[in-house]
Amino acid sequence: MTNTKRINLALQGGGSHGAYTWGVLDALIEDGRLEIEAVSGTSAGAMNAAIMLQGWAKGGGAGARAALAAFWSELGQMSIASPIRRTPLDRLQGNWNLDDSPGALWADLIQRTLTPWQRNPLKFDPLRDLLTRHFDQEAVRACHQIKAFIAATNVATGKVRIFTREELSIDALLASACLPSIHEAVVIDGEPYWDGGFRGNPPIWPFIYNSESADVVMIEVDPPHREGVPTSNAEIADRLNEITFGGALMAEMRAIAFVQELIDKGAVTGAFGDRLKKLLIHSITDAPTLAPLGAVSKFNIEPEFLDHLFKAGRASATAWLASTFDKIGVENSIDIRARFL
Repeated sequence: MTNTKRINLALQGGGSHGAYTWGVLDALIEDGRLEIEAVSGTSAGAMNAAIMLQGWAKGGGAGARAALAAFWSELGQMSIASPIRRTPLDRLQGNWNLDDSPGALWADLIQRTLTPWQRNPLKFDPLRDLLTRHFDQEAVRACHQIKAFIAATNVATGKVRIFTREELSIDALLASACLPSIHEAVVIDGEPYWDGGFRGNPPIWPFIYNSESADVVMIEVDPPHREGVPTSNAEIADRLNEITFGGALMAEMRAIAFVQELIDKGAVTGAFGDRLKKLLIHSITDAPTLAPLGAVSKFNIEPEFLDHLFKAGRASATAWLASTFDKIGVENSIDIRARFL
């Protein structure tokens, strides 16, 4: 297809809210005007990135869309055996949150009382089983069309580790999604890892050093802004979760804005100036759909909820392409200072 533009994709983590990202990816790939040079991701974003690469290696864009659909479809079917479900009243009211779910409340109590080692001595891990059926390590590593950068947090050092496409494995994906209150740390090469969101959700800096394209399209599942002050324990926990996992992105965007300003003002010249790269930042999100969803809803894997988010993601991507495609390669389509500084 003519008139294609190269971009980098940065996929935010967020549990089952990653189905929104699935919808965005499905629409972007279907449209065909964007060439994905590289993708970064954390947690659910890492899963989406890896499954997309696997499908792409085997069948191009159509293969990527099919692989993502198969992964999320089976995840939804796993909800049949999950005790974390909406109440009948929530279903009747069209409420996707799980705040009143007895299963979710019981799971929260168990998490506060027992460590992952105590409550799961048999190492039962349905997510690992799901990835075993859907993740082909060799196919992903052979997908030379798209670079990949997956974030995990080193428990011992607190530093971020970026797993490249050539290093991707089931363990790397599980490490990127390892919430310490739920899962044991994932040990890779003798080092323990937790969720990558603590240090990069999603990571942006790998694109500076490893990608030619200057455009970064972030797919965000956490709303960028919340009105009012949270007052209930659940609301406080939800907002604390969002701020914690958004901290690294906030810091990266501050650095990116600083470099952009230096370049725009011609403040850095010579050999060092030639090494600086001006990134063009874009964002796809849907605050009206995502903002009402509490943090506990990220554990809602009911097929109806995943389909709801998938459709919202497709709609967001379609609208974004219509309004923003001409800005790709030209300028930022978001105000970085207003959003992050």
